[in-house]
Amino acid sequence: MADDSSSKHSWLERLSGWLSREPEDREELVELLHSAFENNLLDADALSMIEGVMQVSETQVRDIMIPRSQMDVIDISDSPEKFIPFVIETAHSRFPVIDDNKDDIIGILLAKDLLRYYAGEDFNVRDMLRPAVFIPESKRLNVLLKEFRGNRNHIAIVVDEYGGVAGMVTIEDVLEQIVGDIEDEYDYDEDEDNIFEDSAGRFRVKALTEISDFNEALDTDFSDEEFSTIGGLVVSKFGRLPKRGESIVFADMRFTALRADSRRLHTLLLEKLPPQDVMGT
Repeated sequence: MADDSSSKHSWLERLSGWLSREPEDREELVELLHSAFENNLLDADALSMIEGVMQVSETQVRDIMIPRSQMDVIDISDSPEKFIPFVIETAHSRFPVIDDNKDDIIGILLAKDLLRYYAGEDFNVRDMLRPAVFIPESKRLNVLLKEFRGNRNHIAIVVDEYGGVAGMVTIEDVLEQIVGDIEDEYDYDEDEDNIFEDSAGRFRVKALTEISDFNEALDTDFSDEEFSTIGGLVVSKFGRLPKRGESIVFADMRFTALRADSRRLHTLLLEKLPPQDVMGT
């Protein structure tokens, strides 16, 4: 017991010693944290989370939002028979509801509220809607996270300076900037294949898919000498880490960053393009 207490005391003394060096700016603070990591005072996960917290205070909603073009929405004019299969296929828990176009969002529908439809109750989509929260693109993530916690909302609609809908953001998107990837109902199961073809003939591909496996599945011939994964190849084509919703075309295919955070690319959406589309890009 004495040895354990002494060891714990020594660890605290070492940590206090490092933290007693008061940094003068952000760069010195980051350097201090990395020094603590190198001296085994912080593990990699703790360091990553601290850096994520620091980044959240400086990151704006526009940097992580789901772009308007990638938003899955429900049109209020559609019948439940029409949109419920879409809800099941996309498997989200919340959907913005529009009245004719994406600039006219009238509320948020929770997928769980659709149980009332199957219960045989009188069902009116408008009666099920929760209020939509609208926020500017420039809002800081730390402020948004505080608002999410305060009002218990998990989703917000992002508007541009002209009042048009620019995209949407969820509480998960914000938390992923701190803790990294969070598995949800939209993610792949770890036991599922790395490459999944959807009903539209597109492919959802895990970024960590080995290029050799990708070549075999998609009948391509990408080299794996420089990059071992398809995510690494796509990032190299962008020349940077792409944001969610960004696309790039090469080898007669369009690759879209379906899921990505500030640290790495998680999932890609692949569309094979006909010759005229390739020529026009």
